[in-house]
Amino acid sequence: MRKIKTNSGAKKRFVLTGTGKIKRKHAYHSHILTKKTKKQKRNLCHSGLVDSANVAQVKALLAMK
Repeated sequence: MRKIKTNSGAKKRFVLTGTGKIKRKHAYHSHILTKKTKKQKRNLCHSGLVDSANVAQVKALLAMK
């Protein structure tokens, strides 16, 4: 049986922290920024953690057990 490949899109988007949590970036911060308020853009620039409901799905994409 062959090894499971890591999803190349997922490995660019997610980072594993030292405690085993999965770090992510916020969406909607790449373009059409003129319509968004300063507060909205400021809050989007911080990184967040993947929600517990999606951790198993992201780990499967990253080929982790």
